[in-house]
Amino acid sequence: MQCVPLACFQVIRCRAAVAWAPGKLSVEEVEVAPPKAGEVRIKLVATGICRTDEHLLQGCFPNAEFPVIPGISSHTGMWRMQLLISEPQHLLPDKTTRFSCKGKQIHHFLWVSTFAEYTVVPEYTVAKIDAAAPLDKVCLFGCGFSTGYGAAINTAKVKPGSTCAVFGLGGIGLSVVMGCKAAGASRIIGVDINKDKFAKAKELGATDCINPRDFQKPIQEVLTEMTGQGVDYSFEAIGHKDTMIAALASCNMSTGVCVMIGELDSGSEISIDPTLLLTGRTWKGTVLGGSWKTRECIPKLVSSYLEKKFNSDLLITHTLPFAKVNEGFELLRAGKSIRTVLLF
Repeated sequence: MQCVPLACFQVIRCRAAVAWAPGKLSVEEVEVAPPKAGEVRIKLVATGICRTDEHLLQGCFPNAEFPVIPGISSHTGMWRMQLLISEPQHLLPDKTTRFSCKGKQIHHFLWVSTFAEYTVVPEYTVAKIDAAAPLDKVCLFGCGFSTGYGAAINTAKVKPGSTCAVFGLGGIGLSVVMGCKAAGASRIIGVDINKDKFAKAKELGATDCINPRDFQKPIQEVLTEMTGQGVDYSFEAIGHKDTMIAALASCNMSTGVCVMIGELDSGSEISIDPTLLLTGRTWKGTVLGGSWKTRECIPKLVSSYLEKKFNSDLLITHTLPFAKVNEGFELLRAGKSIRTVLLF
């Protein structure tokens, strides 16, 4: 018979960043109920600020409900993420919450909610990693890094010697650059209106970086001229209608593959010229790196990191104490950070 510590059955009081409504976060004392069958209560050490969290705070995330504790540095698997986006609420699978604050129930965010010192998640979303891994570095693997890296490796299946264009050089876009490099792409063109990101992009594997504002013609025409016939693979990691269409149009018209990673506002629609697809281009979407499976991919990515097969540390530009979570979002909005890690 195995003895279970009494603390496992008790409510824990701890700090969490609560969004009572779209806008700023408020650091509050919350109550975290014990896990139910098939759940795990986790103590957080570090978490990254993701653009998806900002999307939630702007009130643009599909079916968002407030109050909520954001934080998506976790990997629930592609099919589960698709389910969560389509669900009209953000609770645990049994349609209840483990969070409360000031007598009110607080929603979970995508079954994760890492902006809390303790959180409760479904057991199948948890992966065991090498104990030697620095948690303040590999916390990026739960969402940001694996999303971009997997978009190149899994979704696009970039081939050696190919040409790639990456629209948006934030944390996701730079992870795409790293994935394209790992796949053996011969030319990786970064596209961004913030030139301050170019040095980092080249350090991570981009061969060229261009600013659309430096040209009088559409950026897809610039890319077609640079490559002769359009790129083999393009990736949109921003979440704008115009750049999604430009990314598609920048592909080789016969064999090009465009992957959408960026998140549009809830309810948005895109109108395109159908000839962009009729001529042979392929347009794909991806969620959390495509075919990644939590318990297989996260430990492998961590092992690859420890073996120095890539240096994802370069994505981390700021490290802040958890109490400064709003400062981290201000850095993101100002374009001054790639990834900010919060330490508890």
